[in-house]
Amino acid sequence: MENMMHRSRIVEIDSGSGFCYGVVRAIRMAENELEKGVLYSLGDIVHNEQEVARLNRYGMCTVNREELEQLHGVKALIRAHGEPPVVYRIAEENGLTIVDATCPVVLNLQKKVHQAYIRSQQDGGQVVIYGKPGHAEVNGLVGQTGDTAVVIASDEETDKIDALRPIYLFAQTTMTIAGLQRIREAIEKTRAAHHSTAPFEVNDTICRQVSNRETSLARFARLHDAVVFVCGSKSSNGKALYEVCRRANPDSFMIAGAADLREEWFRHAKLIGICGATSTPRWLMEEVAEKIRQS
Repeated sequence: MENMMHRSRIVEIDSGSGFCYGVVRAIRMAENELEKGVLYSLGDIVHNEQEVARLNRYGMCTVNREELEQLHGVKALIRAHGEPPVVYRIAEENGLTIVDATCPVVLNLQKKVHQAYIRSQQDGGQVVIYGKPGHAEVNGLVGQTGDTAVVIASDEETDKIDALRPIYLFAQTTMTIAGLQRIREAIEKTRAAHHSTAPFEVNDTICRQVSNRETSLARFARLHDAVVFVCGSKSSNGKALYEVCRRANPDSFMIAGAADLREEWFRHAKLIGICGATSTPRWLMEEVAEKIRQS
């Protein structure tokens, strides 16, 4: 009876899950370079341990900033998150060949932030970044302002901003639209309380390819008896998207790979959904799906 139940299971992989364009582009660039020889990546190319391990087997070496400073005359990859100007200066001084895989969306944002920084020097304004402090993309954006930008992760931190000075607000590309709106409203409330007439410029720089996944992922989770969300432990995007799944379907489970699966999760499930973060490779979701089908 148990085996018959297993055979009646249907396992589906969410077509909208997996690498975003920027990550796909970065990995393809890395694979092309690895065909020629060793490649050093400044930080994990993607926040997924198994994908990083796969590329390491082909000759990729992951290094941190301090280790990069010790390298000379080799190829170094800048991942999709982007990096601040200081990294490019180090590369030039050390004779490194840069393989720049900065996502075009992030690169465009960096340029906008730098332009706003130049304006802020003229009008006494401040550049504000809505994002996760310490995140690689945020570090790259802050670097465009000479490390002067104010970084806030929620509307509860808007007291860091001087309401009487011009404000240029930007968002890390993977933040939520709803979160940006809350930041905007909190700043406007503070400005009103201080009767501020200084300019307030809001730049919606959130990547829609990422933000639109929340709605589609919630829909996917509701359509299945159980949901398995696959992502690496370092993926902040993954943790946020898993919460979207869990709210839509309490029978949602987050794993790093097929080895983490537990049979009791699917005891009464006939339709099982597999999905993942923007940093989750398709091959890993397929591996998980196959393990469930064979159980």
